[in-house]
Amino acid sequence: MTSSSAPAPASPGAPQSPGLLRRLTSRGRDEAHRVSSPLELLFDLCFVVAIAQAGAQLVHAVAEGHAGGGILNYAMLFFAIWWAWMNFTWFASAYDNDDALYRVVTLVQIAGVLVLAAGVSQAFQHHDYLAVWLGYLIMRLAMAAQWLRAARAATGAERTMALRYACGVLLCQVGWTGLVVLPGPARPWVFLVMAIAEMCVPLYAEKSDTTAWHPHHIAERYGLFTIIVLGETISAATVAVKSAVDEHSALAELLPIAAGGLLIVFSAWWIYFVVPIHGHLRSNRQAFLWGYGHYLIFASAAAIGAGLEVAVEQAVGKTRISTLAASAAVTLPTALYLLTVWALHSRHFKVGIAQQLVLPVTALLMICCTFLGHWAVFAAGLVSAAAVATGVTLTTRMAGRERAASAGASAD
Repeated sequence: MTSSSAPAPASPGAPQSPGLLRRLTSRGRDEAHRVSSPLELLFDLCFVVAIAQAGAQLVHAVAEGHAGGGILNYAMLFFAIWWAWMNFTWFASAYDNDDALYRVVTLVQIAGVLVLAAGVSQAFQHHDYLAVWLGYLIMRLAMAAQWLRAARAATGAERTMALRYACGVLLCQVGWTGLVVLPGPARPWVFLVMAIAEMCVPLYAEKSDTTAWHPHHIAERYGLFTIIVLGETISAATVAVKSAVDEHSALAELLPIAAGGLLIVFSAWWIYFVVPIHGHLRSNRQAFLWGYGHYLIFASAAAIGAGLEVAVEQAVGKTRISTLAASAAVTLPTALYLLTVWALHSRHFKVGIAQQLVLPVTALLMICCTFLGHWAVFAAGLVSAAAVATGVTLTTRMAGRERAASAGASAD
């Protein structure tokens, strides 16, 4: 672009210029060139700190033979992390004006997730949810403040929607107090009730009006967070392998796990990004199902890394769990990831029964790999890679047939 080129016109509602304080008004859903901001990327990276803490505690619980309790605690804590991230992401897609106040409130939310991350080990090991609750409180109060600010700048149905969001967030936070004040046996029920209540807030708030979220921006935000979670999985597995090699020099036992783990993560990335999902996000009904379903995608992707750590510890004798249990710690979350990506992403773009069956069949084969002993993780990696190769082959053949048919029609 030369110096004389005119800048593209800004979409309605887009930030026009830096400033200390601007009205927090809705941005345009058709805004051109909408991409993630540096503040959003910082937000994601800080949330991964909490995910890493939850994953480390899951590893410890599974390695100690407490898989059931560990998975339950992991599911509860991951929900708090994911829900706070998701609420901010959709709000930012509709209202981000990037002024100084917006940035400060977002940084407060980041501080909240770091407080939550600091309390993860206490929640896992001693069922003490005070720090987790406090961190979540900080995040949710900041989120409510953003909605109140949006309500102040809005009128009519949009104002009603923003006020409903703010009230819903605050009322749910009161309910989450039960995790701190009620006895241990009641806490899973508190979690179940409050998780349902939290997910009902957007459904209620947007009955009269909808937020102007940007489909391409939302798809990019979710994709970037998926990459960060998969990167954390690679990092955790690499550290586990390095520690095991340094302490036990068991390179022969660890190479199949390392190779299989890399193939799984690389395939997970390929499978997620092979389809342009933003084209599917056209209504709130589609968006809510897609956005909520990512709880399973993000949680299972992070759990793959925890499973690889467990497999490494089992291979070098640092845990007493069986090879079957260690293998399942990798294969089961991988199978869940494949099924949820298929349900939310791939099935909308696959044509024909062969393409539709690739990921469900791969998930079934992944579970079968659990029973292959010390070669389970390596076999799971090969199965994942084979799924990618099969999908690419089927897509290429279909594209070739379509080109041939088009050429034939043109010739006629």
